[in-house]
Amino acid sequence: MIIGVGIDVAEIDRFAASLERTPALLERLFVEEELFLPSGERRGPASLAVRFAAKEALAKALGAPGNLHWTDAEVYAEPTGRPRIRVRGTVAARAAELGVRHWHVSLSHDAGVASAVVIAEG
Repeated sequence: MIIGVGIDVAEIDRFAASLERTPALLERLFVEEELFLPSGERRGPASLAVRFAAKEALAKALGAPGNLHWTDAEVYAEPTGRPRIRVRGTVAARAAELGVRHWHVSLSHDAGVASAVVIAEG
């Protein structure tokens, strides 16, 4: 059963400018593992913007409660490259409250825009 669906877009250049103006945003928005590719290379602005869009979409799928912490949701990739979401803390608590058992996520970035769709399934 579908419990919630969220979608979000982020303008990549605008997101990158926000990170340049406020470098502390990286620590507020992402866990350490999200900042690097599997090769160990630092992620670029498009990759970070799409992860931010996924976290926004996830919050919308959960009804957008105001008490979620950004770092309680982690966007990662399986070895095949398939994007996944791992939750803990405030996000896991809200998901459990709603009966979420599975997450589905789709990420894309093109033409200067990052987009993400998240489906919460019970």
